[in-house]
This record gives sequence, C-alpha cells and structure tokens, in this order.
Amino acid sequence: MTVHSGGCHCANIRLSFSSALDPAGLEIRACQCSFCTRHGSRAAADPDGRLVVSIEDRARLQIYRFGLRTADYLLCRECGVYVAAIAGDGAEARAVVIVNALDDRKRFSREPIPVRYDAESREQRLARRHTSWMPVEIQGI
Repeated sequence: MTVHSGGCHCANIRLSFSSALDPAGLEIRACQCSFCTRHGSRAAADPDGRLVVSIEDRARLQIYRFGLRTADYLLCRECGVYVAAIAGDGAEARAVVIVNALDDRKRFSREPIPVRYDAESREQRLARRHTSWMPVEIQGI
C-alpha cells in the first residue's frame, strides 16, 4: 500500500489515503452536481484502500449535506478547501477523497470521468457508495 498524504490549505484537516493502486491508473470521477462543479472536484476511491481524516480543531470543520442528504461533505471553515465526502457511520462509513487536496495530486493524472447521479434513488446511492467508496476513519471528532 502506498500512502498519499494531503489535507486542507491551513492543515486543520489532514488526509492519509492508502491504496495499492497506481495513482496514474486510478479512476477519477468529476461529479456534475452543482456543488462538485463549483469546487472543481476530482474524486477517487479504492474500495480495497483506506482513508484516514484527522481533524485538529473540530470548530474549524464544516460538514455540509445537500440533495438526498446521504453524505457529509468535509470542508475547512478556515481556508475553504473541500477534502472528502463520507457516507455512513462507524465501521460502515465509506468515503471518497478529493484528489485536489492530496499533496501528490499530479500523480493522479487520469482524465476525470464526468458522472451524473441525479437519477439514483436514495437506496441506490447508498448501495453504490457502500461498494465503490472506501473505508474511512475519522480522528479528532
């Protein structure tokens, strides 16, 4: 497993994305919802990998939910960087990492695939995330 580190600009939120996959070949998704397009989001996940999100100051973490309210979108209140999305709780929690928030983001060079999830039901969305997103651990909250 290779560990890809990163986080927000002010370092309040730190990321540790572990994956055995080559970053240049990892599928990158560019969700076409208004939130993701406004953030220039490039999301990645390895269902066999792992994401650890470490929060230094909980008060500077912004958790945003919208649409079907099936995921928490993590942003830093201090510097405004969008770092990850998390669906579920505890051992069942799954996440995508925002490649732009990784220190070695240039290694994730595959062209992003535009995706639309508008037609999914709440149940379909949760099922997709459970199988295609990766396990996540959140530290500091």
